[in-house]
Amino acid sequence: MTDRIWTAALVVIGDEILSGRTHDKNIAQVAEWLQVQGIRLAEVRVVPDEEDRIVEAVNTLRERNDYLFTTGGIGPTHDDITVDAVAAALGVGVVVHPEARATLERYYADKPGGLTEDRLRMARVPEGAELIPNRMSGAPGIRIGAIYLMAGVPHITAGMLDALTGTLEGGAPLQSETMGCWTAESEVAGLLREVVKRNSECQIGSYPFFREGKVGANFVIRSTDASALAACAKDLREALTDAGYSPVPGGI
Repeated sequence: MTDRIWTAALVVIGDEILSGRTHDKNIAQVAEWLQVQGIRLAEVRVVPDEEDRIVEAVNTLRERNDYLFTTGGIGPTHDDITVDAVAAALGVGVVVHPEARATLERYYADKPGGLTEDRLRMARVPEGAELIPNRMSGAPGIRIGAIYLMAGVPHITAGMLDALTGTLEGGAPLQSETMGCWTAESEVAGLLREVVKRNSECQIGSYPFFREGKVGANFVIRSTDASALAACAKDLREALTDAGYSPVPGGI
């Protein structure tokens, strides 16, 4: 564990996401998982099932982050082109991974149709890649260098992330503490600004809401340093109290 901030980017692939037919859930779960690994999700891009767009996104985002994740487009159909696109981005060929093939042969052995040519597409990987186990459907995820290709189906992605837990190098996990208050965030903007200035090792996010006929806001303090986090929470609580508000630890 170091003081260095490790970052990752995520490319969400699929026409169905951009059309609104499918609501993405992977961004949140990838972000939450990365935080626990001590890695921050720095940026996300959603791209269609077009090879040149995927190639451009992969090459741009991998250059400025420690890790790159993709979700979607590694299934058996004609529009599942993530493997081909990532291989093109890296300038390598596409091969059938023997371990992936064996896994799929076992998985489909007792299923109608067996391992068809279409299903075998899920064993294709960029040359030099390793596999990410998938206990849900047999079809593995793919790792090549610092790039991780995962399924688009959220519960399958969750299983792949679980298999990767503890295997990526990262820094200190980002911790958080929430403080709620019945006030319009505009009324305490200056107060928040001063608290942030006094606590440079912390970030404060402000999330307004309207509930029970009243306006309020939850302030989420984040830091990799537990003592700095506690000090900032104390500072914010006291500042809100001195200003005549009644802060609620844990949020509203």
